[in-house]
Amino acid sequence: MEPTADPLAACCSSALSTAEEPRRALAEVCDRALTRLGGTPDLAVLFLSADRAEMGDTIANQACDRLRTECVIGCTAESLVGVGQEVEGVSGLSLWLARLPGAQVLPMHLTFERTPEGGAILGWPDTLVEQWPAPAAMLLLGDPFSFPSDYLLERMNEDHPGVPVIGGMASGASQPGESRLILGRQALAGGAVAVLLSGAVRVQAVVSQGCRPIGKHFVITRAEQNVIYELGGKPAVIQLHELLVRLPMREQEMVRRGLHLGRAVSEYKDRFEHGDFLVRNVLGVDPDTGAVVVSDYVRVGQTVKFHIRDAQTADADLRQLLAAARERMDGNPLGALLFTCNGRGTRMFPEPHHDAAAIGRVWGEIPLAGCFAAGELGPVGGKNFVHGFTASIALFEAITES
Repeated sequence: MEPTADPLAACCSSALSTAEEPRRALAEVCDRALTRLGGTPDLAVLFLSADRAEMGDTIANQACDRLRTECVIGCTAESLVGVGQEVEGVSGLSLWLARLPGAQVLPMHLTFERTPEGGAILGWPDTLVEQWPAPAAMLLLGDPFSFPSDYLLERMNEDHPGVPVIGGMASGASQPGESRLILGRQALAGGAVAVLLSGAVRVQAVVSQGCRPIGKHFVITRAEQNVIYELGGKPAVIQLHELLVRLPMREQEMVRRGLHLGRAVSEYKDRFEHGDFLVRNVLGVDPDTGAVVVSDYVRVGQTVKFHIRDAQTADADLRQLLAAARERMDGNPLGALLFTCNGRGTRMFPEPHHDAAAIGRVWGEIPLAGCFAAGELGPVGGKNFVHGFTASIALFEAITES
């Protein structure tokens, strides 16, 4: 990543350091990323290994001083991402910078408060009270113990349809209060930090759930909450058994190791294709009632399809989605942020650096940073969801006047 030739052009940069001494690691990533950027960033995203959570305030303050900006967000994570690298279980820092002339970057700290009506998200900037900019995209990093990201995404889908929310939940903590979220000079122990991006920047999402469908589509004909009793008028277990016996032996074994169910995000389609399904785990079956239990609420009338996942399937899914994204884009993105599940990496794939390397194969050494998340955020079928075992990628493009 060479320094940009035009100091007024939109550009990104990134740097990763695994230096043992935290101050040295911060100095390395700031110096390298600033040199490559060639100017002051409009946005910085900083990922800290979880063992450095207690130093969050110090790191946040020093980062703002070195970068000469208060527009810094970040979080702690069990593993970090850099260009072509996924550094698993190692101390380090990963930094991503963006200079975005003509773009508006609005940082915020969001919290959840229970109310008699159920709950409310607090912390929205005053400038968003009357009207949201359009088009816009949101980057969000949350604490999994204190912030219900699924509730936020439901509200976003309803109140601000079409605004993608991409990001992940901090990882590496075993109990509440251990994670840290960075917002400017603050290291916060709860809630979520976010930036709303609008103006002369476009953020495209690639959300790879790592699954592929098997068998035919079904319509749910009897269900309650997360229990499916009937598919297409038959007991769900019977439909599953009939599907299973028709599968090749290898796929039958994959079903036994872990089965998933995709529900169509939109029912208003004549054909359902790759990327139209939100994938959730099958938690079990009840042969007595003929029910299938899934990790999501379902309702009668929804279209669903069973899915399977393994390393080969996850690899093919990511490759296909990245190739499709490349076809949609005019040239390489300025940079990318990767939020990959802490169940991926070498826990899923036989070789390290899988997701980061896949991005590199498509676009080369574009500026990349990210983390292993305890829940990934991104849109599927035009709506935002929380995912598992997923790679959620934000790709940045400058919007130029025609």
